[in-house]
Amino acid sequence: MQYSITFPTHEREALYDITDRVAAVLADSGEASGLCAVYAQGATAAIMIQENWDDSVQLDVVTLLRKLIPRGVWEHDKQDGNGDSHLKAGIVGPSETIPFSNGTLGLSRWQNIFFCEFDGPRRERSVVVTILPDA
Repeated sequence: MQYSITFPTHEREALYDITDRVAAVLADSGEASGLCAVYAQGATAAIMIQENWDDSVQLDVVTLLRKLIPRGVWEHDKQDGNGDSHLKAGIVGPSETIPFSNGTLGLSRWQNIFFCEFDGPRRERSVVVTILPDA
């Protein structure tokens, strides 16, 4: 079962908490246990599981990636100025897989699922959620 989540982003680089949306997809599936795969569509976006309690963690992720991968110094910048965005998305990665049981995502108390925007703002970003129930 696959579902698509779409939403706008409002900043060039930011982490957006999509946990509630993914949990709603899981609830709608009616499945009790298995795996939930979350995949960011787009070569300048990624998915990350990160701390949910303190927003400074998400800001620190963006700050770290800005320091490691600065803007404006990459070959791809000659085409469309977003070489850093592609590199950041590639390092973080496009997907995460979360186990679920009793219809609940297997995240710890301090974990949430974040969509990582590295080339915004965008009118629409898409995330594919695939529910893989136990056999």
